[in-house]
Amino acid sequence: MLNSEFVAAPDKNSRRLMVVLHGLGDSSAGYRWLPATMAWPWMNYLLVNAPDEYYGGYSWYDFMGEAEPGVRRSIGLLTSLLDGQRAKGFPPEQTVLLGFSQGCLMVLETGLRYPHRFAGLVGISGHILDPETLLAELSPVAKEQRLLVTHGTHDPLIPCAGVRNQIAALKAGGVRVEWREFAKVHTIDEQEELGVIREFVERGFEN
Repeated sequence: MLNSEFVAAPDKNSRRLMVVLHGLGDSSAGYRWLPATMAWPWMNYLLVNAPDEYYGGYSWYDFMGEAEPGVRRSIGLLTSLLDGQRAKGFPPEQTVLLGFSQGCLMVLETGLRYPHRFAGLVGISGHILDPETLLAELSPVAKEQRLLVTHGTHDPLIPCAGVRNQIAALKAGGVRVEWREFAKVHTIDEQEELGVIREFVERGFEN
């Protein structure tokens, strides 16, 4: 069971939902600014805490050791969380997954394995555990998913070139990915980058 913080949309009838996954050492509190910044009256938010405590925040997996067991465990936890949201009336096709850094990895690893189509998957400044393994485990609807991945060309923690190659591998495997690079470090650019994310999310709800 993952702890999370729900922020209701001003439009109480809206079933649109953004599930937000933080990075290493952060928490749901680190994204309380997002609803007011995006200012969508129709968007509900679920700000999720990763399962493991890490220096005052939380972690999705052990990045210093063997990452895969923690990633697999967190995929299972997020799948249960998403199934729970479906049961509460927030269908995947009205749901966006957004994650930063470790949260980005979890968006990609979970979203492309989940058996239902989302309104969109947004990954910021992260990477993929292993593209070959992920491509072998794609869900039946993975190649229908809308996916935006952004990264900083000056990121000192997760170099852009390696992630660019991973995204190329996903594309070669038939996954639809919009890839955007920004002149930034390991952070979220609240101007140009958030503008691109805003446009991508809104486009997913046009129909």
